[in-house]
Amino acid sequence: MALLNDLLGTLSNWLFGTILVWLLIGAGLLLTIRSRGVQLRHLGAILRSVSGSRSGAEGGISSFQAFAVGLACRVGTGNIVGVALALVLGGPGAVFWMWVVALVGTATAFTEATLGQVFKVRRGDGSYRGGPAFYIASGLGLPTVGGIFAVLFMVANGLAMPMVQANAMTATLGSSVSSTFGANVSPWVWAALVALLVAPVLLGGLRSIARVTELMAPLMAGVYLVLVAAIILTHPAQTISALGEIVSGAFGLRQGLAGVAGGVSAAILNGVRRGLFSNEAGLGGAACAAGSATVRHPVQQGFIQSFGVLVDTLLICTATALAILVAGAENPSVYQAGVTGADGADLSGTLTQTAIASVLGDWTSWPMTILVLVLAYSTILGAFSYAEVSLDYLTRAPWVTTALRVGAVACAFIGGGTALTTVWTFADVLLGLGAVINLVALALLGTWAVGALRDWEAQRRALADGEAEEIRFVATDNPHLPGNLPGDVWAPALR
Repeated sequence: MALLNDLLGTLSNWLFGTILVWLLIGAGLLLTIRSRGVQLRHLGAILRSVSGSRSGAEGGISSFQAFAVGLACRVGTGNIVGVALALVLGGPGAVFWMWVVALVGTATAFTEATLGQVFKVRRGDGSYRGGPAFYIASGLGLPTVGGIFAVLFMVANGLAMPMVQANAMTATLGSSVSSTFGANVSPWVWAALVALLVAPVLLGGLRSIARVTELMAPLMAGVYLVLVAAIILTHPAQTISALGEIVSGAFGLRQGLAGVAGGVSAAILNGVRRGLFSNEAGLGGAACAAGSATVRHPVQQGFIQSFGVLVDTLLICTATALAILVAGAENPSVYQAGVTGADGADLSGTLTQTAIASVLGDWTSWPMTILVLVLAYSTILGAFSYAEVSLDYLTRAPWVTTALRVGAVACAFIGGGTALTTVWTFADVLLGLGAVINLVALALLGTWAVGALRDWEAQRRALADGEAEEIRFVATDNPHLPGNLPGDVWAPALR
């Protein structure tokens, strides 16, 4: 077991510490160039993409619901834990580089979501399924590789992820109850509670998950932003100073702003890593959610998933950083309270919560605990939706789908009651391997997303000139696409 842990740990560090960092940056830059900076040219459309996105589902999943599923996974405990770790290791300047990679990653998110729509398939119940497995199979003509991706994602998101997130939930509950009431409750009690909470939603399938996350994801993000906004509004001078530290620290313009790793290189490395893996652009999951939406044009979903990247990094991650920096200016001991080792290993459950409590008061302890629980819970739901989409590529046998749902609930119970370190690393490796496959596919299929974007731009001009009544994508004989699109989802008679 120790040998397996070492092997998985080495592979995970290699994937996430080197390979994926360069692949994600390279893919983002390539797709930014190909799309002629879609994230800048169409920033207005991206920001307006949420408007009207809750309508038009036509019996399937609305554009907003698909966005919320992706947001549920993007906005997770990493936004609280990971940003704090980036600050400790990279200093305030790490946040600036998170902004940079978010800007680049927006093009990646746009491309994978648009491809998820372009190559999606119709189900008999009026819903759709799409994502990396589907566009790898149809777009590249590599169904076996699509199957490999589907298996990796199904196991990681459908079985391993419920285990690790449930474990985080039970650990948080146990710690909070113990510190508040002095009671030591068996983790299996909390595990049973977690299983009871996730079972009704997971057993209901993708539509059930979409309905829950449609309400939960925006609400949890909003509550967290309100808490941080209270800090910012009551400490304007410290907030302005913190923003100055972020910019100065990014370029080493002021001494003493680097993290324990030291220097501008530490700020860049930790900011880039945190930004890349926080917004999830290019990792493939959001594309699974995007391909399930019912929209009139693929680019619509590309825009709204791009908006999710901006929400994750520019709002949530920045809010976390400002809360910590403002609290640190008010009370320097906040940092020492959150870090017990030079590597920040024990940072996970303390620094952000301590920062908020030091400014707003101890009453925030339980609201923050509940927020962490909701974040982990929503990640279970969002991740499982990716697994179900991946399973749909492999088989549509109802009994297999039911088995996966039951298995996910059982894994949540087992993971909640047992410390399974190997499962965490195993999930990382599977997701990392899937991300490598997805990024290569994005580089090869990017012309399809660019073609869809040009079609949307042409239709928008026609609409503005009064030559069209609506924007609607038709793939048949479309001069902007690089070839004929397989399937009939976007055929004129059906659209």
